[in-house]
Amino acid sequence: MRVRQVPKHILGEIRNEYWVDRTRRPCIEDEIAWVPVKEGEPFDRDIPPPSRYQGRGYYMIGDIAVIHGTRPGPEEIKEIVSFRHPRGVLWIEALHDVTRTPHAHLLWGEGGEVSHRESGYTYILDPTRVMFAQGNREEKMRMASLIRESGSEVRVADMFAGIGYFTIPMAGTGAYVHAMEINPVSYDYLQKNILENRLSDRIQPSLGDCRELLKGTYDRIVMGHFDAIEMLPSIIPHVSGGSIIHIHSVGSVEDRIRTIMEGAGFSVSINVHKVKKYRPHAWHVVQDVTIK
Repeated sequence: MRVRQVPKHILGEIRNEYWVDRTRRPCIEDEIAWVPVKEGEPFDRDIPPPSRYQGRGYYMIGDIAVIHGTRPGPEEIKEIVSFRHPRGVLWIEALHDVTRTPHAHLLWGEGGEVSHRESGYTYILDPTRVMFAQGNREEKMRMASLIRESGSEVRVADMFAGIGYFTIPMAGTGAYVHAMEINPVSYDYLQKNILENRLSDRIQPSLGDCRELLKGTYDRIVMGHFDAIEMLPSIIPHVSGGSIIHIHSVGSVEDRIRTIMEGAGFSVSINVHKVKKYRPHAWHVVQDVTIK
């Protein structure tokens, strides 16, 4: 791959230059960027194209590589370290109870707090202490898009706010969010992330059991926990005609939703949205429930 050397800080200025091959990504070394050039244009160096990673699946939270599933072996860890150069490699064995606290093992390098960027927002967290819903990125952005499309400021309850996965992008697109979290550690990071993203005027954080913290009527209620259906009766006093409830589950719980809501005297329409494959033959889904 033929490249031209430029200072990293001018990448944004030169990306539309006639000689830049925009089908390939620049390679970064400290403060230097090696920018691919089009065929026939002058270049400074001919370097091998970046190798493709074909090892164990992982994702990055800040500068820490995170692995789920079975415990990785030494060679799998070595491949990740050689390819991505993370500060640490973390294995999440499981998530515990309703607080979603990770049972985490640092397998290589250093752990601790990270600053993670996603879709224009910053999340501060320690992935050994709190969960980060990396696989729900498209669902977070879908919720933000629904808020944006509503055309007016809406009042939203985020009943399982965590560190602000859904709360931050919803507030960032215009909602007033009542963010509830039962885990004190996650709640501390939620408060940090509200300040970090300058959304204090749009988010009201509350610590405790969400069933006891709901107040007034909400335009939307986000129930981002797989046991949400068990808590559905608690939201009935807090919805009215036009309210929309987003109920997460593994597999559809549409029939149970209808039974509970119709038993409370509400007529509903339900749209089932697939988020991701959770395990073989089972999907993480969200039921968008509109109160008529």
